[in-house]
Amino acid sequence: MIKFVGNPRLVDCCEVSTIDEAVAYCESKSILGVDTETTGLNFMESEMTMLQIGDEDVQFVIDTRAVNILPLKKVLESKHITKVLHNVKFDYKFLLKNGIRLNNVWDTMLASQVLNCGKQVSHSLSNLVSTHLHIEMSKEIRTTFIGYTGEFTESQIVYGAKDVEYLLNLQALQTKYIEDLDMVMLMQLENDASLAYGDIEFNGIALDIPRWNELALDAEKSRVKMEIKLDDFVKDKQSLSQFNSTHFQTDMFMEDTDIRKIDVKWTSPKQVLNVFTTYGLDIEDVNANTLLPFRKDEFIDIYIKYKEQAKLSTSYGDKFLQNVDSDNRVRTSFKQILNTGRIASSGPNMQQIPANNKYRNCFISGDNDWVFVSSDYSSQELAIIATGSKDPVWLKALEEGKDLHSVCAALVYGDKWRDAAEVGCSYYAYANLGGGTERAQLKCKCKQHKKLRTNVKSINFGLAYGMGPMKLADTLLISEKAAEKLIKDYFKAFPSIENFLSSLGQYGLHRGYIKTYAPYRRMRWFPEWRGYETPQKDKGKIERASKNTPIQGSGADMCKSALVLVRDYIYENDYPAKIVMTVHDQIDTIVRTDKAEEWCSIFQGLMEQSTLEIIPSGLLKADTNISHTWEK
Repeated sequence: MIKFVGNPRLVDCCEVSTIDEAVAYCESKSILGVDTETTGLNFMESEMTMLQIGDEDVQFVIDTRAVNILPLKKVLESKHITKVLHNVKFDYKFLLKNGIRLNNVWDTMLASQVLNCGKQVSHSLSNLVSTHLHIEMSKEIRTTFIGYTGEFTESQIVYGAKDVEYLLNLQALQTKYIEDLDMVMLMQLENDASLAYGDIEFNGIALDIPRWNELALDAEKSRVKMEIKLDDFVKDKQSLSQFNSTHFQTDMFMEDTDIRKIDVKWTSPKQVLNVFTTYGLDIEDVNANTLLPFRKDEFIDIYIKYKEQAKLSTSYGDKFLQNVDSDNRVRTSFKQILNTGRIASSGPNMQQIPANNKYRNCFISGDNDWVFVSSDYSSQELAIIATGSKDPVWLKALEEGKDLHSVCAALVYGDKWRDAAEVGCSYYAYANLGGGTERAQLKCKCKQHKKLRTNVKSINFGLAYGMGPMKLADTLLISEKAAEKLIKDYFKAFPSIENFLSSLGQYGLHRGYIKTYAPYRRMRWFPEWRGYETPQKDKGKIERASKNTPIQGSGADMCKSALVLVRDYIYENDYPAKIVMTVHDQIDTIVRTDKAEEWCSIFQGLMEQSTLEIIPSGLLKADTNISHTWEK
């Protein structure tokens, strides 16, 4: 039964009702379908026009332009009533705009992503309804809500009500599948985390625009400087004389020094490839990974620097300011579940903001009485590998706060490491000391130790990405044969890690899927898997992903758990703090200045609490800092 709440009028499709009746009905239910219709997709510029709520028996369709929905606040914020939505972040931001904070949700879109992780499947509501309920939704009616200002038609009211029914039917099917695959805790995590991501998207992060413009101008000046260096190199190189321009225009107001005399557009990969092949490079493209092994060449180094400055000048110049809303805040959009369980950010991609603090410091609290408090995990992926492999050296080094990369390098290189020690080497000076923060802060400054440590560090972190000899060779600018030997020596020193990674690879190859650590056990499926008939090229891909996913995915599970704990604490205690960003394993909040020290301690405790489900030893710690601007 459909009940319409709005301006009273005679309609054949439903009864006319009141907001009070809707509240009374919904308060008595344990699960409700919820949906909204809006004038547009951006909550900053658009408004909610319709709210649909109810179950399979009764659906209330509320004209929010005429009716105050705040009486439903208690229902929508209740932790005892499950609200089923599709793409909950979208509806949540419009509800937040109306003073309502959702709790206890089930997102049918996220459920589909959890169940089909790794598969190429459309997670749209229309596709799920068609696939699982065998009902075709009207795309034409759905689009009529955009910019609509008139009274709702009967077809629009029926469409809105049916959404509620479809959501509940889908949720019932998804729940059974989730339970069968033992991913109930994972689904709960994703549902709860979606509200934290919704808060971040709603809150946004403030930008110091004048400071950003200064950086953009500096980047453009540097780009021009690099372009001139490239031009000069071509002019001075006889073998590249064909790229000297013989025809160029001038005018009476232009200085001769302002005229480009090189016929190369450095922003064109095709033209640059032609220059480099003429120069003598045997390459097929000018991508960064291709050019990296040649960076010792002055010409290549200048070009790489040029590309870096060009990206800063374009992506992080005036173009970036298109993402700034009317309140001078930037609001990204998160895709919550990638193949490993990690997230992606777009519009803009905040995960690709240059990591140096020069750019990050342009993001501010937006209020002089508030400051940033940010927290991230210390060597999260290394702690996850140590826990999974149970390698005694790794575990001891992390437990005692030692520099794991140096400890590993000493074992991998043996005599070479010992012979490289300089007078006063801190590694050996403190080799026999126990743990503690003082020990953790000491870093060896021996020149050769630093190089050897960097080599092993690349392997340590590369383990989480299934890195092979070819990639290691590119990273360290060494031959593939040398990289193979280094990896062989590494695994000789740490056989338990080799066995751990090998077992993960074999698990995926034998089953066609891989899981993250307990208790969440996120599953990633491999669509290309065909059992023993899997093509050899796909076997390698599956094996690498099987090594990578449990490490990255367990880290993602941990970060989402931390977001949930932080959000719950803030709201349950009405604490003067907001979550404004998360990048990889870092969570950023702003807090009222007088509460900064207290919040720093609470926040760190919540971050470390979130690790205990996956790493019960308490091995993984968090670094938490107070700052006036966003920092790495």
